[in-house]
Amino acid sequence: MTTFTWLAAAGVIIIVALAAYAYMLWKKVLAREAAQRAVAADRNQRLEGDIIILANSLLEGQLPLIEGSIRIKVLLDNYYGPRRADLDVTVFERIYDATVHIPTHQGWKDLGKAERQLHEQQMETLERDHREEIFSAAKNISRGLGK
Repeated sequence: MTTFTWLAAAGVIIIVALAAYAYMLWKKVLAREAAQRAVAADRNQRLEGDIIILANSLLEGQLPLIEGSIRIKVLLDNYYGPRRADLDVTVFERIYDATVHIPTHQGWKDLGKAERQLHEQQMETLERDHREEIFSAAKNISRGLGK
């Protein structure tokens, strides 16, 4: 055999080996993507269940309207699954936007009585003005988010 034949054979072997390695890597990429899709689907399913539970709790009076609206909005922001075309959740966004400046947890405890009362009045006004819209959106959500 000539040097050229040896080099050609070595080149073919290297190309076949690299092609096999590329195929192996591509299979790993596809498997990883499938695993990521499965994790995302599980996450979305869990989030949908949590959102429906919150909506039902809100409808049954087990959850204050403002708090429920905020929680639903935050979970919806993290939900990337299918949504029904008739699902209007803008009221939750409006409630969130209107209350985002109100301190929570320790910040709420640190507020003075007058400041706390001012925020409570604002929340009562929001509840009164948006009660029906919140209940309507919660009823719609309680039927499910997906198609």
